[in-house]
Amino acid sequence: MTLEEAQKQVDQWIKTYGVRYFSELTNMTILTEEVGELARIMARKYGDQSFKEGEKDNIADELTDVLWVLLCIANQTGVDLTEAFARNLEKKTNRDNKRHINNPKLSDDGK
Repeated sequence: MTLEEAQKQVDQWIKTYGVRYFSELTNMTILTEEVGELARIMARKYGDQSFKEGEKDNIADELTDVLWVLLCIANQTGVDLTEAFARNLEKKTNRDNKRHINNPKLSDDGK
């Protein structure tokens, strides 16, 4: 599935089942909440914290919740994510094409 297809599917779902989009500000708040839920899973799985009783390692679900809200925000603000992603990748490539390669912190020996 492409980003364009994902945006269209989310839009169709909202129109069919969601009645309407939440406001942009509400969606921004929901995005923050979803990122926090993802952060909790990351801290438990990859950080120093452990899972609490009843918590699940549902990183895929949390990542998808973040993506869903991002797609909603893109749709309601008129952002074509396919086009925006291509521009962003070009920007990063032009800006950082030597930066990371020359970063000794990222070398194989980790020094």
